[in-house]
Amino acid sequence: MPRIPVRLLPLFLAPALLTAQDEPTEQAPDAHLSTRNASYTIEVTLDPEAKTLQGKETITWTNIQSIATDELRLHLYWNAWRNNRSTWLLESRLRARGRNRQDPQEGDFSYSDVTSIKLIPDIGVPSIDVTRLAHYDAPDDGNPEDRTLMVVPLPEPVGPLGTAQIELEWSAAIPRTFARTGFRGNFFFLAQWFPKLAVFEEGGWNAHQFHAGTEFYSDYGEYDVRITVPSDYVVGATGREVDKSVRDDGMTTYRYRQADVHDFAWTASPDYLVFEKLFNEPPLPPVDMRLLLQPEHEGQAERHFHATAAALRNYGTWYGAYPYGHVTIVDPAYGSGAGGMEYPTLFTSGTRLFNPFGSGSPEGVTVHECGHQFWYGLVGNNEFEHAWLDEGFNTFSTARTMDVTYGNRTLVRRYLNPRGARRMGGFLPVFFEGIESDRMVGGNRLDGYRDAATSDAQSTPTYLYSASGGAHSYNKTALWLSTLERYLGWDTLQPIMATFFERYKFRHPSPQDFFDVANEVSGQDLTWFFDQVYRSSNDFDYAIERATSDPIEISGYVKEGDGDELVHRDSETELFRTEVIVRRNGAAHFPVEVLMVFEDDSEVRESWDGQDRFKLYVEERPQKLSYAVVDPERKLLLDLYYTNNSKLVEPRGTLPARKWSSKWMIWFQDLLATFAFFS
Repeated sequence: MPRIPVRLLPLFLAPALLTAQDEPTEQAPDAHLSTRNASYTIEVTLDPEAKTLQGKETITWTNIQSIATDELRLHLYWNAWRNNRSTWLLESRLRARGRNRQDPQEGDFSYSDVTSIKLIPDIGVPSIDVTRLAHYDAPDDGNPEDRTLMVVPLPEPVGPLGTAQIELEWSAAIPRTFARTGFRGNFFFLAQWFPKLAVFEEGGWNAHQFHAGTEFYSDYGEYDVRITVPSDYVVGATGREVDKSVRDDGMTTYRYRQADVHDFAWTASPDYLVFEKLFNEPPLPPVDMRLLLQPEHEGQAERHFHATAAALRNYGTWYGAYPYGHVTIVDPAYGSGAGGMEYPTLFTSGTRLFNPFGSGSPEGVTVHECGHQFWYGLVGNNEFEHAWLDEGFNTFSTARTMDVTYGNRTLVRRYLNPRGARRMGGFLPVFFEGIESDRMVGGNRLDGYRDAATSDAQSTPTYLYSASGGAHSYNKTALWLSTLERYLGWDTLQPIMATFFERYKFRHPSPQDFFDVANEVSGQDLTWFFDQVYRSSNDFDYAIERATSDPIEISGYVKEGDGDELVHRDSETELFRTEVIVRRNGAAHFPVEVLMVFEDDSEVRESWDGQDRFKLYVEERPQKLSYAVVDPERKLLLDLYYTNNSKLVEPRGTLPARKWSSKWMIWFQDLLATFAFFS
């Protein structure tokens, strides 16, 4: 086997070499924001009739670790839908979401077929064909039918700071939409569409198969992509368009460039309406917003821009500025299943023809997906293993942004869900007058967390969750971040998150990195909290078990006044003995307050560390207790059953109806909030 003279480059020179192109990137050549150690030059042609892609690409990869590797590992994500024996489709059947996941038909399946792999040893040196050396691997489950991970052996190892370059030729069948990528009619949204390198870490390749419950992980680099489509199609893509070439055969080639990103997605359709607007709110840098809108949603353009600006403004102020100078918002075709997904400098939103304000779209979904430009795009965590580091941080930040921007909104939920619109809810909007949608009601997703609360420890790798990963990645994380905000204060949590963002943008942080930053910035050891919310599957539930307030009947001899004279008293009442028992029903513990409110509106507040199984509080005073509440400010948003957090004093000598009506009113209030989540 011939030897490959692998190039060795100092790390600070390798990215500079990769940017030596015939047009400048958006940043100056010396303004590298990332290591740019995985860069791609791609040419791809869309055949909208055959529903295929033909492509070739050059990958330039620099080993930035201290160990060598004798192979490269490539993700071929579209092979997840090659046949019904793939790991992705086998896992999807358990999740029972989407017709084509349960019973794929002709037109649903796809493939990513690599036909040629060549190593380029150096400039002017003949390439080496290694196509026959490549093979598939299934390290997670051993499934021989799964072809989502390809291994390319190298004739010679690539050592630290060494660079390898390979050329690939491939073809792909575009699926009817799976996992937000594919086609519907003449609408195409292409994500995870090209062979993409896995991440080489200090312990070796971090390369998982494509699982139904996880997303992606890749290194930062520079993308130079030429996209050829029919000339009547509008194209949107990661990066900026730097060139456009109209051909004589009715096709047009668009060239897009973007540095310091870890993925590239694009869309094409002849139906898009194009709108543009500038986000300009100093001291944040300006951002060109480009909106590709379905014609039937033309009247909602400003709503998309307003929500995008809200995310850029609030995330940029709280955490750090968006650095790219442009972003593309895509309104996907109805029923395409491509809505609500994030990619570098581009995201899909989602709306409807009849869409009153307050229903969550386009405002909520636009804020959330634009927010992923920060938590995922800039802080590039491993979504295979720790999806909560972006999804949960972003869910928390979305809810906060919606409150800051739009305030309390009348709750709107949708019913009568047609096929293909599950993610967006039904088409019939129902207004819950008198119930306001805010972080407490909907933003933190408590109702979506309850059923799976004890199913997994959050520290379990995301792709191994036994229940819905969303319950932990999105909902639980948002709940415990909101709990931290109420416990520490926003003036402490905000610098924690900003420090984490600044320290790990354009890097791959681990969960422990965040925990260390939280301890450092807060000046507290919060390990006790992270042990419970991250390293265990314990649940939180505090309750008022008993609240009584009975008259103290004194009979017999008592001392009266300042003297020593004993006076006989016969069953006179001057005081009430109040007893409140607070119980910890859940396995996890958290410091809570206990509030006792008396009939004259006086209050007693007690602090309890919440560690014992119960705590008895006794008060003797002239006033009778009215009610008792544990966690009255609702700091512990992880408390699963808030209906048991309060209790009225049971009246004596009155009709039972009064007792039960009081309890039912409390239950009914929580029930309304709970039902508001259903759609």
